[in-house]
Amino acid sequence: MGVLSNKISREELKPGDHIYSWRQAYIYAHHGIFIGDGKVIHFTRGGGLEIGSGTVLDRFLVSSSPHSPDNPCPVCGDQSFGDGVICSCLDCFLGGGDLYIFEYGVTPMFFLAKARGGTCTLASSDLSEVVLHRASFLLQNGFGMYNIFKNNCEDFAIYCKTGLLVYTTLSVGRSGQAASFLAATSAIVSSPLRYLTTSCSGLALVGVGTYCVSRLVSDIGVRRDVVKIPVEELVARASSSNAPEEATLTAKEQ
Repeated sequence: MGVLSNKISREELKPGDHIYSWRQAYIYAHHGIFIGDGKVIHFTRGGGLEIGSGTVLDRFLVSSSPHSPDNPCPVCGDQSFGDGVICSCLDCFLGGGDLYIFEYGVTPMFFLAKARGGTCTLASSDLSEVVLHRASFLLQNGFGMYNIFKNNCEDFAIYCKTGLLVYTTLSVGRSGQAASFLAATSAIVSSPLRYLTTSCSGLALVGVGTYCVSRLVSDIGVRRDVVKIPVEELVARASSSNAPEEATLTAKEQ
């Protein structure tokens, strides 16, 4: 593991690891929890059956599988129309991509050095047996409706590892990828500091600074609008809500 790459080999995997694989020429990554025996539990919109962003992006941001209905995986069967929390073999999860591990408990300097979001967090991981329990419980009971910005595969994996959920409905979820997207947008159009300089180098410095600060304060290990909630309580409260964060908001208010 290092600043340049989180790539690992299959032999290095341990049950409870949060893993991911890049999709669509590194535009985004798909995340899941490795549970051992070559299996991964992950959260997907799958086959267009669940709600994503509600935009044209949904044509591209889909958790993929190397197998088609005409050529189902001999291990998983046909999962081309699977949605919600599913369990797949490692090959189907990777979709032909490389294997990477998500890092927990990193320092702020290391976090900022990893310019691409969705690869690490300052938050600490819980014990592997707790992580596996959460993932298995959600496999049986679901994790709400998929949403690219507020309830995606990275949000699912981070919750399994930490038990943390955002309790405000006014911001993005736990996903570092979503936070990076919004940080980049903020760096381009939102910072008032851009009026303090007209030089290209000055504008670049302001943009990079705004991007880094926005990413850092949005990290699940830094932000204060989070609460730790047992998975059983989450599922019980989510049964009357559309997404886990709504159930968590209710828990916080009580």
